[in-house]
Amino acid sequence: MKKAVVLVSGGLDSATALALAREQGYDCYAISFDYGQRHKCELEAAQQVARLLGAVEHKLLQLNMNDLGGSALTDENIDVPDEGVGEGIPVTYVPARNTVFLSLALGWAEVLDAESIFIGVNAVDYSGYPDCRPEYIDAYQRLADLATRRGVEGRPIRIEAPLIRLSKSEIIREGARLGVDYGLTISCYAPDAQCRACGRCDACRLRKAGFEATDIPDPTCYQI
Repeated sequence: MKKAVVLVSGGLDSATALALAREQGYDCYAISFDYGQRHKCELEAAQQVARLLGAVEHKLLQLNMNDLGGSALTDENIDVPDEGVGEGIPVTYVPARNTVFLSLALGWAEVLDAESIFIGVNAVDYSGYPDCRPEYIDAYQRLADLATRRGVEGRPIRIEAPLIRLSKSEIIREGARLGVDYGLTISCYAPDAQCRACGRCDACRLRKAGFEATDIPDPTCYQI
């Protein structure tokens, strides 16, 4: 069986990416990161998603990106905005996060001799993060080709971003087709102690709008 490392955050997009990788015939190795994020509920969700979608193994790596700060998701002194998606790059952007995550996933893929890495980034219904764009994925692919044994040997590890040009509603429909239980996932930047989504942050607004654009009921437990 061919192998893929799949970045699983516990959110809607990464769960769908995992389901798509499985549909394409990969043995899936899920990887998640405790990077100092304020919303740890997603790690419990990632564990459930990886198990129920048949990951061969789920690896949780400990990082300390909160030591760097600079993001509302890692610095408790910066408020998570709740006025909706605005202009520019929001304070919920975590500097270099996907570059760090992909680099560690790339290392594990080398160890596993995996053919692909799946990441659930999206550049349609998103908050404008620079490391979610197609040109970023293309640039990282070139780096992976140069920086790995498989790349040098002519067997490059492919960086797969199957959701990157889909709307949120299209992603939800794909996941529903594949049997993803979105009730297990959480996309919120500011959940409460019971892991209920705030319903106000960018991630919640995009998730809500995605479900509203389909005939699929939204299973999210919101605070409001």
